[in-house]
Amino acid sequence: MSEREVMEYDVVVVGAGPAGLACAIRLKQLDADRSVCIIEKAAEIGAQILSGAVIEPQPLDDLLPGWRENKPPHCIPVSKDSFRLLSKSSAKKLPTPPQGNNHGNFIISLGALCAWLAPQAEALGVDIFPGYAASGIHYTEDDSVGGVIIGDMGIAADGSQKPSYMEGIEIHAPLTILSEGCRGHLSKQLIKKFNLDSDSDPQTYGIGIKELWQVKPGKSQPGQVEHSIGWPLDKNTYGGSFIYHLENDRIAVGFVTGLDYSDPSFQPWEAFQQFKNHPQIKPLFEAGEILSSGARALVEGGYQSLPTTEMPGALLIGDAAGTLNVPKIKGVHQAMRGGMLAAEHLSEHADGKGYDKALRASPLVAELKKVRNIRPGFHRGLWFGLINAAWETITAGYSPWTLKNHADHSAMQKLDNYQSPERHWIPRELPPRDRLASVYFATTAHDEDQPVHLQITEPDICISRCTQEYGNPCTRFCPANVYEIISEEKDDKNQRLQINAANCVHCKTCDIKDPYQIINWVTPEGGSGPNYQNL
Repeated sequence: MSEREVMEYDVVVVGAGPAGLACAIRLKQLDADRSVCIIEKAAEIGAQILSGAVIEPQPLDDLLPGWRENKPPHCIPVSKDSFRLLSKSSAKKLPTPPQGNNHGNFIISLGALCAWLAPQAEALGVDIFPGYAASGIHYTEDDSVGGVIIGDMGIAADGSQKPSYMEGIEIHAPLTILSEGCRGHLSKQLIKKFNLDSDSDPQTYGIGIKELWQVKPGKSQPGQVEHSIGWPLDKNTYGGSFIYHLENDRIAVGFVTGLDYSDPSFQPWEAFQQFKNHPQIKPLFEAGEILSSGARALVEGGYQSLPTTEMPGALLIGDAAGTLNVPKIKGVHQAMRGGMLAAEHLSEHADGKGYDKALRASPLVAELKKVRNIRPGFHRGLWFGLINAAWETITAGYSPWTLKNHADHSAMQKLDNYQSPERHWIPRELPPRDRLASVYFATTAHDEDQPVHLQITEPDICISRCTQEYGNPCTRFCPANVYEIISEEKDDKNQRLQINAANCVHCKTCDIKDPYQIINWVTPEGGSGPNYQNL
């Protein structure tokens, strides 16, 4: 018998992102008597979610007809698309790919959208608990998922347990819906426990880094959408930029880098800053100021990396399942579709059985299958990737093959086997000056006495093998300067790894890209972490 306080619901949803909120709303629309709650680790709904974001509105039309009469804040109809190939000093305009056609779509702040959706859910009777981090799974006697544990014992850096901010609450439910987003703490555990990925390729990811700017009057063209590929990335590194023009002279700018890059010395955050200082981009931001910044991993594996999405007592939806459409650079509409589909399935099958089959027969997965070969085509470089993307677009994805994905951490090369390319990076003048300054704009905060939520399972490897073989890439791929190698003596002897956990913006890059897979990101105390403003 548990000593924790227990709360009972029919359905508990973990994560108040677009998938979780859409699922909860649809559940209550279909069955007002069903008790539903949402657990969200951020102190406020939307405060720790980050996306580009341009959304396709059809799922919102289906979920909340008439929403256009009462739109969420920062929701701008797209007026123009552009697509460019950058070199170090020039920008060549390219035809916008069909998947990048945003006619009829909207530029939004995903955080603002979720904050707008939450009251709609509450009005239907959904209980939403922000500031409560689901730290563990409650299992039933038959080892099915039976709910979640909140605020239980934390894990210290040395592996010992420490009391967290509360002794713990259990929320019991016949069905738990995991909508934690990319590389969720609980989702990762359940995928492993139930072997949900045994019949799929390894999941692959990108790291997206974003800033919101206030620019000088007249520089922003509300509704304009700009994307680019090429510089500052080399031909073998996948990624690109986005610039979205909002209202009130505000511009969202960001850069996504595929985490399957090979170069152990590569720095995704620096690549983003280089892009901003490109001579064709820099004038847009000169004399402006940063309002907010952040970073988040995103799921790029698509169709062939989709795990089984049901298990005894639980379902995976949204980015926790991996439904983002990479060629479209969009996941919100897919997340909402998946959440609504799960709710509709549960209205007929209360135990959730058969959801995975229903998902794979849905338009959601059909959309992923159609573009399944585009992202892995870039494993052979930019030019092959573009030619392959054109072929897959022309044939509408009917190629008789499916290209394979590989685990991102396995792609990193050792120092002895790799010569970093000349990147031709340039002096930069736009802020922020370094990663610590960027963390300031994420307004991230963690209590100093809380357990460190970044566990190193084999710390000796960091100073011995990793230093020699890879040069400690965690000190470069982290966008928040969480990891530092500190020398205790002037001659660099007695080095140690210092974890600046208070800097963490919960992007999950370290959990994904560490070549030894010895970094384990676990959820910190509820309410801790970044507090994004309109990202």
